[in-house]
Amino acid sequence: MDAFVPEIFARDWIAAWNRHDVEAVLAYYVDDVVFVSPLAATVTGNPEVHGKASLRAYWNKALRSYSSPPQFLLESFNWDKEKSTLFIIFVLTDQGRTVRRCELMHFKPDGLISRSEAFAGATIVSTSPSGSRSI
Repeated sequence: MDAFVPEIFARDWIAAWNRHDVEAVLAYYVDDVVFVSPLAATVTGNPEVHGKASLRAYWNKALRSYSSPPQFLLESFNWDKEKSTLFIIFVLTDQGRTVRRCELMHFKPDGLISRSEAFAGATIVSTSPSGSRSI
């Protein structure tokens, strides 16, 4: 993890989502990843998704549910080197509807994500609150 550059990772992760390249996103995760999201429960019936194969199926199904390809914009991130956790805040836009989302990723020493928790907010009017700066 010494060569890990949080900003580069965050930008690359968002770029993979903007390409809708589930395989590129999955490359960042261990095979036995645990992904937790209240949105997963609406698609899979369970807020916890276990394993890369199940995560692939969930994300592909979720992406197909959008009426048009969603777009992602990196807003900010916070890296805790001591805990090997990265918190990414981004906005997702789909047909004019914008929602702020964030994800807390727990990394293993090999640089792959072992656990991730996703959170979604309500639809927002502005993607950049007064005085804040997008990355």
